[in-house]
Formats: sequence, C-alpha cells, structure tokens
Amino acid sequence: MLGNFKRILAMATGSLLLAACQVIPGAEAPRPDAGGPVVEQPRVPDQAVLPDDEGRHRVALLVPMSGSNADVGQSIANATTMALLDTGAENLRITTYDTSAGAGAAASRAINDGNRLILGPLQRDNVGPVLAQARPDDVPLITFSNDTTVARSDVFVMGHIPEQSVVRTINFAIDQGASRFAILAPRGDYGNRTTAAAEQVIMARGGTVVDVQRYDRGNTSIISAADRLSTAGGFDTVLIADNARLAAMAAPRLKNAGDSLPSIIGTELWSRQDTLLSAGAMRGAWFSAVPDDRYRQFANSYESRFGEQPYRIATLGYDAVLLTLRLTRDWRPGTDLPAGLLTTDGGFLGLDGPIRFQTNGVGERAMEVRQIGNGAFTVVDPAPSGF
Repeated sequence: MLGNFKRILAMATGSLLLAACQVIPGAEAPRPDAGGPVVEQPRVPDQAVLPDDEGRHRVALLVPMSGSNADVGQSIANATTMALLDTGAENLRITTYDTSAGAGAAASRAINDGNRLILGPLQRDNVGPVLAQARPDDVPLITFSNDTTVARSDVFVMGHIPEQSVVRTINFAIDQGASRFAILAPRGDYGNRTTAAAEQVIMARGGTVVDVQRYDRGNTSIISAADRLSTAGGFDTVLIADNARLAAMAAPRLKNAGDSLPSIIGTELWSRQDTLLSAGAMRGAWFSAVPDDRYRQFANSYESRFGEQPYRIATLGYDAVLLTLRLTRDWRPGTDLPAGLLTTDGGFLGLDGPIRFQTNGVGERAMEVRQIGNGAFTVVDPAPSGF
C-alpha cells in the first residue's frame, strides 16, 4: 500500500511540476544542520531568535493547537510535517502558530518573524483578523476554510466547497434524465449555501425546483420536512443537503427500499460515511466529493508515523505544502510571492486531486460522482484529471 502511495505522489509531481516526492514511512525529521526539511513546532517565535534563511522560504501555518479544535489543528500540522519529509524539501521553513488565543495575534507574530505566505487559518471567522495583519505586508493566505465568502484576491479558499459538490451532482442527475427537483436542507449557513447553489444550477439547466423544505438541525424535524415533501409530490429527484445520519432518517419517508424513484442526491458530507451502505432507502443515491483513492494511502502512512488516523481535512495541510513547493520554482526566498503564481490555469495536483484558484480566490476542484450500493460506494462518473 505504501508503495502505491509513492508511485501516486511521483506521478503527481511529474504531471504538474511539483517537487519530487518520496514517501519515507516513519522517518525522523532531519537535523537543520543536515540540510533537510525544517519543521518548526508550535511556539511563540521571535524574529531575533529565528536563524537567517537566505535559502529557505519562511511559511507560517496558522491552526488551532489548543482548545476545542486542537485535534484538528494537530492533524493538519502533522500532515504538513509528512509532506516536508516525503518530499525532502530543503527550501522551506514552516512554523506553526496557534490561533486559539487569537488569530490576529498569531498572524502578527508570523509576519514579524518574516513569513511571506500563510497557510490557514482553519475557521472562516479567523480570516478577517489574520488578513488585517497580513495584507499591509502583502502576505497572501491559503485558508483551509470552505466558505467562499472569505475569498479575495489575496485569500485563497482551499477547503472542499459544498456548493461545488451540489452543482456536480445535480449536473450528473440532469444528464441521467432528472428534471423536477425537491430540496431538503437545514436552516442556517450550510443549508442556505447548498440550496442557493442547487436552485441556480437547476434553473440554468432548464430544470424545475418543485419544492423546498427547511428544518432545524439536531432533532427529528427533518422527518416532518420529508413528510411534507412526500405529501406534495411532483418531483423525480430530492437533494438532501445534510449529513449521513439525518439523510438516512429522511430517505425512508421519501421512497421505499428498492424503488428507483425519486432519485436521492446528497453532498460531500456523505463521503466516507459507511453507515449509508446499510440504509436500504439510500441505495442508488448519488453524491459528489473529491477523489478518495489517494486519501486511503495517505491515512495509512499517517497512522504509521503518528499512531492514529488523521482527520479527513488533514490532506489540505499536506497539499498546501505540495502547492508551496510548486510556487518556489518561481519565487525567490525573502521576497513577496509574485502576483499570479497561485492562479495558474493548469492548477495543481495533490492528494485530493486537481485544484486551481480563480482570480477571486475561490478554489475550484475536480470531483467524482459516487453511488451508494449494496455494501460499497461506486464511482459512476470519475473526476476529470485536470482542467
């Protein structure tokens, strides 16, 4: 399995000019005086004590390393360490800054330490405070958030965007003959975003939105909302824009197990949710997500190093390092990141497949369509290999 992981990373680097990659399971971090990767652990750095880096790019990783999201932040930080070791990167110094005590303060320390690129923050609410510190010094952000509202010409959204998953699945469903849609979505930001994206693409493709039912998350109101949809009828496809547990609760109210119609479609929240495989009414349902084959191998390599499985979002940290290495081909250490490097038309290839940033900062991803089957997920429409 690890051998396959090596070959995949090597192919990725060759096809999109990433730095050469070699997986080193369980490798120890090289000593700074040995000329290998430099991995800085979370602390409160001070420019006066950091060594001069004439040949290395200083890059800041801003994630929560304490508090309620500390495990997620640690998983991302571990993944960046993996990427440095796997690629043998000698031209990067990545320093981790804890955003839990204040994202703005962490960004200020990162800027004072001479970092010219920020990977992070994780949460959208932290983007504003970080940007306030970074923008005056022309330091761009590659945030792990999936909220497109924070995207700017100097804020690049790297997270898996739910609207893109919805659009991909609905386009596939229409190609299969779907035309009359119902939408079942929670109240709140996620439901608003997915509903708006669904309505827009359905109308653009000449389909009809027959009904939209909203509900409060965290209780059984999704069942009542599904009953209202079922009573009204008139649709051939239902988007359930929620997690696997709630989708499995609603599906039996919309169709019987074994019925082909209405078709049920979902979002990226269903990825790697094996509980869906035992829900009879969910059989045949479609959803879209980034390709998952590289993640499985990444997760095995991660566990061999750190003794536990990573959070799914950890691949963003790994891919951010691969992306940064690609940028260093045209970026001189100690200088500002040249404008336009992040918005190359061909994009970049990582563990989560191809991604390219638009000039407005939104990351566009290639997603595959999966179908829920009897005990397994099947890819029914592969992700494009590039843009």
